[in-house]
Amino acid sequence: MSAARPALRVIAVLVRRDLALFFRQRSRLVGALAQPLLFWLVIGAGLAPSFRVPGVDDGPGYLEFFFPGVVLMVVLFASIFATMSVITDRREGFLQGVLAAPGPRGALAVGKCGGGALVALVQGALFLALMPLAGFSPAEVNWVALALALVLTSLALTAVGFVLAWWIDSTQGYHAVMSVVLIPLWILSGALFPVEPTHAALRWTARLNPVTYAVNATRESLNGAGFDAVGGDLLVLVAVALLALFGAARIVRRP
Repeated sequence: MSAARPALRVIAVLVRRDLALFFRQRSRLVGALAQPLLFWLVIGAGLAPSFRVPGVDDGPGYLEFFFPGVVLMVVLFASIFATMSVITDRREGFLQGVLAAPGPRGALAVGKCGGGALVALVQGALFLALMPLAGFSPAEVNWVALALALVLTSLALTAVGFVLAWWIDSTQGYHAVMSVVLIPLWILSGALFPVEPTHAALRWTARLNPVTYAVNATRESLNGAGFDAVGGDLLVLVAVALLALFGAARIVRRP
């Protein structure tokens, strides 16, 4: 237990630091929520009249279909902004100081990813308050499955962002890489449109895309589905989150 105390101390300090920085920057919270909200309302209103789920006569409207994808968009953007601080922290020498402190190197990765994931979860939870506007009833939601899906997705996305931010020297380059990597994964996950009726190449891309399982688990949980329906998606997210966290821990090197 005594050997684990330095690691736990490092993790706790980094998590508290990320949360404190987040709550001090109110413009960051407003921007992270306002953009997905406008995206949801504008695109939802534009596509709602012509949207139909193939093979379903009385399916959900587009605002309802699109809402889980926007929740994941909030988590995605929050994860990107949270891990962008890795670049400035490394440039200013803060991370080098953490690496010089007692404790395993993986504690830095776990602390930064944990703090970023908590920030993403807070923003995702705030956006979930709009679910009645999308036609979801809070009483019917499988909250345990929804929480697991969002926690695992936040950890996975934050760990991926950490790995990329560790190797990139500028915030401009980080934004460019994240836009090329994560935004297409979100678009091709079934967040914007059903992927099953599309071209076979898009269907296979969606099946190999881990964000697809996050969107599906979130959508099914909001509709009150049980673990028999979302268990497979959650297992995929567990594997992706563990793999991403392992990569983040391995990439950290002492100066």
